[in-house]
Amino acid sequence: MLSFRLDNGKMLRLLEESDAAELNALVDANRDYLARWLPWAASETFEDTFAFIRGTRRQLADNDGFQTAIVDERDRIIGVVGFHQVSWANSSTSIGYWLAAEAQGHGTMTVAVSSLIAHAIGTWKLRRVEIRAAAENRRSRAIPERLGFVEEGTLRDAERVGERYLDLVVYSILAR
Repeated sequence: MLSFRLDNGKMLRLLEESDAAELNALVDANRDYLARWLPWAASETFEDTFAFIRGTRRQLADNDGFQTAIVDERDRIIGVVGFHQVSWANSSTSIGYWLAAEAQGHGTMTVAVSSLIAHAIGTWKLRRVEIRAAAENRRSRAIPERLGFVEEGTLRDAERVGERYLDLVVYSILAR
């Protein structure tokens, strides 16, 4: 099974169908926070979570990236980080992530994203990794900024979250 040990005692591991209840409970506990930034969070049900996990297994089988659970020292899921998809023709990918509010502020997501970048560039030999974050989401934007990504620009009204449209800041890092 694909997994990454993080240098802060946490681990990334592939999501399993047996994680659905725990992952959905985490979404539910963080729903208000997540729904500010993620279009799916406000209405996520157990069935949606289960379908997402099943989809991650198809994504892996199709060689189109993967999603991982971020697991703490007590083997509890505290968030998710993964590749949206891989464009093998363009040698590029993008990363998405979220972390439970109580788990933030310890550098966990920075280390997790750094591990995925190393995998994309080192193992897959991709040239470009992209992250898009809501312009107002300072915590999410801090991740690519800390990791040396270049801010390429802002996509105006690029994502609908609830009844509002969010501007997305596009960041990238290149293998070179």
